[in-house]
Amino acid sequence: MNRIAANPIPYWATAGKTREVFEEAFRDFQEIGFTAVKADVPDGMSASAYADWIAGYGLSPSLSLFSSPFDETVDMAEEIERAKRFAADQVALGLDRTMISSMAVPARMAEPAVGAGFDAGRLTRAIDNCGAVCRVLQAEGLRPLHHSHVGGVFETEDEIVRLLDDLGPDVIGFGPDTGHLRWAGIEPAAFIRRYADRIGGIHIKDCFADYLPPSSRAGMSYHQVQRTKRLWAEPGRGVVDLDAVLAAIPDGYDGDFMIEVDEPSVESKRESHRISYEWARRAL
Repeated sequence: MNRIAANPIPYWATAGKTREVFEEAFRDFQEIGFTAVKADVPDGMSASAYADWIAGYGLSPSLSLFSSPFDETVDMAEEIERAKRFAADQVALGLDRTMISSMAVPARMAEPAVGAGFDAGRLTRAIDNCGAVCRVLQAEGLRPLHHSHVGGVFETEDEIVRLLDDLGPDVIGFGPDTGHLRWAGIEPAAFIRRYADRIGGIHIKDCFADYLPPSSRAGMSYHQVQRTKRLWAEPGRGVVDLDAVLAAIPDGYDGDFMIEVDEPSVESKRESHRISYEWARRAL
């Protein structure tokens, strides 16, 4: 059964990943009605202890994310070992898949969603490095799904297509983020249809129109745009055609629907998640 899951990113994005911060998020999610949460096992905590912790709030672990720049700034031997440790925790939690994403290229964080500072050699290297990590995750029992994210080396449509097509379905699946696709100028529903046979997870995210045109955010960084509270919208309140997105998802889709609002448009994080959950109950 497809679950409605939550990502607590707005809770920890500025406050940090402390136990108190996560417990506030878990209490809110439980009271709202969520039954699953993005599986982020804190450093120093075992997977079993984490599972027991979130179970105390009526939550079970859902699709997580392995993120890396995948470029010349990383030591691939270290990334491979990190991927093995990550996969071990995820498999111990009973999960069989994960998102995999690239973050963050400084030039693209400074000038987001337009493919700033494109370098063909860097893209080729990043595809090779991502493929190596994907194969490690698979060997550990975890299916990798590419997760689109503004600010990384796989940001534009051409770059994401290169990654998915060069590596192929045996190496990497598809785990779109509707908001990040839309911000990068990609129509989410059409892109989901293109790779529908590879989809294994999805982040449901909506956008306001205010800062989508590059001219509207000239000189603004990724985080400056986000902090306006006029980028990310609670589902159904923005311009992403979520009805078309849901229609594009194949009938046999067996993943969760993870709601994600990185920077709520309303003042209360809890209220943002309540609005999102009510939309999900109606739409899903």
